[in-house]
Amino acid sequence: MKFSDARSLHGQVVRELGTRIVAGDLKPGDVLPREDALAESMQVSRNALREALKVLAAKGLIEARPKTGTRVRPTEAWSQLDADVLSWRCASMPTDDFIEKLIEMREIIEPAAAAAAAKRRTTAQLAKIDAAYRRMEAAQDASDWAEADLSFHNAVLQATGNEMMISLFSVIESVLGMFFVLSAQTAGNFKYSLPHHQKVLEAIRRSQSEAARKAMQAMIVDSRANLDKRRKKGLKKVS
Repeated sequence: MKFSDARSLHGQVVRELGTRIVAGDLKPGDVLPREDALAESMQVSRNALREALKVLAAKGLIEARPKTGTRVRPTEAWSQLDADVLSWRCASMPTDDFIEKLIEMREIIEPAAAAAAAKRRTTAQLAKIDAAYRRMEAAQDASDWAEADLSFHNAVLQATGNEMMISLFSVIESVLGMFFVLSAQTAGNFKYSLPHHQKVLEAIRRSQSEAARKAMQAMIVDSRANLDKRRKKGLKKVS
């Protein structure tokens, strides 16, 4: 087997087992099958399986105990902000649950980020926020809009000058991308929130911190209301 094939196989094992654990097919406290049996059932070598189990253990999903084998750990032990764990959780949880938890996270992080960006942004950083806004303005379909929307929020976080907040984006990027796609798909007019983005942009341009905070908060509240309204009408029902 080539090295690249081995790496690909190793990644497949990590994803399959990780997804099964996060989705609840393998529950906290469950003991995984013996190594030889599990490797055979997944049609991989024991070495590939061991490497995959090491990765899952590092993410907090499993632990090996003497005499009792490898067990699934409680959810509170999982590395919840690990990019893979977050992606698996979002893919497996009901859409309504995903939306509610993501909006709550956005309400905590993004208004503060907008306020910080208004205080600290450079001319170059402002230009990137403005360019993302122009892409949203020119978007021809929901997919283009969602991509530009993600770039807009990334540019705002970049403009905070806070390395920890900037690094957070790399963790939640795929999740936010899923949210923006869903939001655009459920809106009658996917550009409906453009005025909110403009207010955030202009507040950051004028270095008005509190105005930027309020504009971002209003955008998130409006996004929640839009998705709630569409779900109640049954126009976008997923579980």
